[in-house]
Amino acid sequence: MSNKSGSEWRHSLDSLSGESRAYLEDIYEQFLSDPNSVSAEWQSFFADIPSLSDYRSGEISNGRSSTDQTGQERKQGAVLRLISAYRTRGHSAADLDPLGIIKPEIPEDFSLDFQGLEKSDLSKNFDSGSLAFGKPRLTLTEIRQLCEAVYCGPLGVEYMHITNTQEKRWLQERLETSPVRPKEKGELRKHVLQRLTAAEGLERYLHKRFVGQKRFSLEGGETLIPALQELIQQCGQQGVREIVIGMAHRGRLNVLVNILGKSPEDLFSEFEGKVDEIGSDLNTGDVKYHQGFSADIDTPGGVVHVALAFNPSHLEIIDPVVEGSVRARQDRRGDHEKDEVIPILIHGDAAFAGQGVVMETLNMSNTRGFSTGGTIHLIINNQIGFTTRNPLDARSTPYCTEIAKMVQAPIFHVNGDDPDAVLFAMKVAYDFRMAFHKDVVVDIICYRRLGHNEADEPSITQPSMYRVIRDMPTTRQRYAQRLVDERVISDSDADALVTQYRDAMDDGRVVNPPARDPDESLFLVDWMPYLGVNWTESVKTSITPDRIFSLNERLITLPEGFEPHSRVARILADRNKMAHGELPMDWGFAETLAYASLIEDGYSVRLSGQDAGRGTFSHRHAVLKNQARRQPYVPLREIGSDPSKFLVIDSLLSEEAVLGFEYGYATTEPRTLTIWEAQFGDFANGAQVVIDQFISSGEAKWQRLCGLTLLLPHGLEGQGPEHSSARLERFLQLCGDDNMQVCVPTTPAQFFHLLRRQMIRPLRRPLIVMTPKSLLRHRQSVSDVSELSSSGFLNVIDDPQIENRKAVTRIVLCSGKVYFSLIGARAKSDDAKTAIIRIEQLYPFPQDQLESILKEYPKCKTVVWCQEEARNQGSWHRIQNQLSRAINKDQQLVYVSREPSASPAVGSHQKHVEQQEQLVKEALDDDFSPNLKAVGE
Repeated sequence: MSNKSGSEWRHSLDSLSGESRAYLEDIYEQFLSDPNSVSAEWQSFFADIPSLSDYRSGEISNGRSSTDQTGQERKQGAVLRLISAYRTRGHSAADLDPLGIIKPEIPEDFSLDFQGLEKSDLSKNFDSGSLAFGKPRLTLTEIRQLCEAVYCGPLGVEYMHITNTQEKRWLQERLETSPVRPKEKGELRKHVLQRLTAAEGLERYLHKRFVGQKRFSLEGGETLIPALQELIQQCGQQGVREIVIGMAHRGRLNVLVNILGKSPEDLFSEFEGKVDEIGSDLNTGDVKYHQGFSADIDTPGGVVHVALAFNPSHLEIIDPVVEGSVRARQDRRGDHEKDEVIPILIHGDAAFAGQGVVMETLNMSNTRGFSTGGTIHLIINNQIGFTTRNPLDARSTPYCTEIAKMVQAPIFHVNGDDPDAVLFAMKVAYDFRMAFHKDVVVDIICYRRLGHNEADEPSITQPSMYRVIRDMPTTRQRYAQRLVDERVISDSDADALVTQYRDAMDDGRVVNPPARDPDESLFLVDWMPYLGVNWTESVKTSITPDRIFSLNERLITLPEGFEPHSRVARILADRNKMAHGELPMDWGFAETLAYASLIEDGYSVRLSGQDAGRGTFSHRHAVLKNQARRQPYVPLREIGSDPSKFLVIDSLLSEEAVLGFEYGYATTEPRTLTIWEAQFGDFANGAQVVIDQFISSGEAKWQRLCGLTLLLPHGLEGQGPEHSSARLERFLQLCGDDNMQVCVPTTPAQFFHLLRRQMIRPLRRPLIVMTPKSLLRHRQSVSDVSELSSSGFLNVIDDPQIENRKAVTRIVLCSGKVYFSLIGARAKSDDAKTAIIRIEQLYPFPQDQLESILKEYPKCKTVVWCQEEARNQGSWHRIQNQLSRAINKDQQLVYVSREPSASPAVGSHQKHVEQQEQLVKEALDDDFSPNLKAVGE
């Protein structure tokens, strides 16, 4: 125990500087909330302070004083504990539910008695610590009134979980010194009423004009519209130039018309089915509440470009897509501080708590490769998910926002029927984001006046809730009455706003005109060169030998004093030999040279995935680690004058959010080769929603071009069912209308030309590549460096070992690594009558090229399709019609594969080898075909 008296302790604490005292108070508040949350040294320190000597093991004393402290000192400690209680749990007592169904709960430690205080203390002055910021001593009554006004009104804030002292102090000062309802800003409040009128007016107009049609009304959450409007204005005033918004269907039409300025007449045409058939041949369109839009909006600080991302019905999957689009815009602008482009994500309460992609996206928020400098999350918390209202069914947490605490985001819970409080929360949230570049959450607690959609009757499942809602005035009506009562506006002026908006709807007039026509936006990226391009358009992907030598020299030259691992040093030495033709070229060298040449051509390369820097199979080595423990070195960042042209990211252990992010990036930046690599292709189905809803169909639904490339290690090699298949059949099943490419390159040169073609050919559609595993080090899966200078990507590769095509009676067609099993077996039998032809691009299928090659074998009687995958998997069922058309009437088409299987591969390596030998034997042997079946048999 310390020998200092209470007065000596007080003198010591008072002598601390402001910053030191703030820090000490912060640690003290943590101790008050949970003594075990601070170190043992701090626990001992606080236990020694006289005013805390009765604080033992987290228990609060019953008011007994120790011999060396006065009652006043003890009560001073109690007051500070009371302040901490309000800051920590004030949100529990806040008036947050506009329906009044969920009653505020007053925490036990808010009572005077619990803290060891008495009513007689209310008039006494106490040190308020950091509470009042400039008013160090207040009466206990003033302290309680201030705490209740700040923390227990229409706004409840959670921020005491934040460990950063500066962030916590910043929030305390903003909250405790700023009024939630500024009386003097009458014009702003009139504007808020106007926006509320627009939000309510649109919904009522659509309800009457298009009876029973789905629109996923915003009614009950109309405060979103003025809040979003003011947020955009605030952004522009402080220098933000672009905003990307992601949101689901709820309230989307309202945002389109009342925020982005979409023409009501265009929206009415969509309701009536009068949509122009415009765009690419792929255009199938989408429902009106999935559509995106963009507009340039005037603000006091200049024009802000606001884009609302297109969205599928799969809740929250748009989150990482928006983040990727924002990061691409930041990179394009050179916005390294991430102040000029910001993301806004609008969630539903049930989805925010329920969808795992929310956690994955939050987990990316502070990482180097995926950070966008902080996202503003707005939750339309209508307290119900479809028909599920009871929190015991919807989640296992007190609030839907608990997951955001993982990134220490401050959380503002606010009553959606109090627009002033909502706007205050939005302003503080925005300022926090810009000050600290972290995520922040505004939870707008509101309600859903109608059912999940307009044809749904909600009272069937929620009778008591909807009895309350039916009798409630609308948010606009309540706010208008408040402004009338406060003499901010007259009754007649409030009513006039309703009439004016209804007249605008009748006329189909734009109610929030953009600063300029969307086609004239200064923020547009020119996608015109990528429209109307044919798949068959030929482009030159080869590079000269001089470029190969020059690029290689830069790629293998290390900084002075850099000590690579001995294996890496050997790889670099071998690559130098490959560049000069002294060794056959391997996959790692070809891939690296493809990236280097594209960067030199003026493109950028972004490569992400788990272990992408080294490569899952230790073949890439794009990031070199200095064994002398200095900084790593990335040779590709030394190509050209701008290191940012190449970025390789070892991503977090996520497929769905990371792939969604890269899709968003690729749809925004056409001059970047954006690549996502799966650790094994088997794991790509962890992102199946992104593949199905965006990559394969985004252009058809929304006319969004995307040149994203997926590298999916694929091939049956005896590693079991989870490390064998990228599910090639699923990608082929998604193919239609030339929507994407599916390729299976078998040589390093093919891979080189394929990567370069993806950028140089002015066509931006997804490329799915079944990449190798064992072939990375296969002695025959190599190329001569001259192939980089003398050819391009070959969709079909004829058999290079056949000298007399007229002697061939059997052709085996295949894709991928099975080719090397086939040529190895053929070599052992000295078979000159069987040709083995590789189809390297499975979609769009190279029909003309295959037919042209097959015509070179006039005596061929049998054409075999051979695949490693099981008969119900792989390519066969997706290309058999094309193969049938490619052969002539005198030829027989048969196929060889593993037997149909529910699993992609066997678990036994020995069994795998037996199966592989069997299918190779069947494919090559005319006399051995017990399982060989002709098409149609």
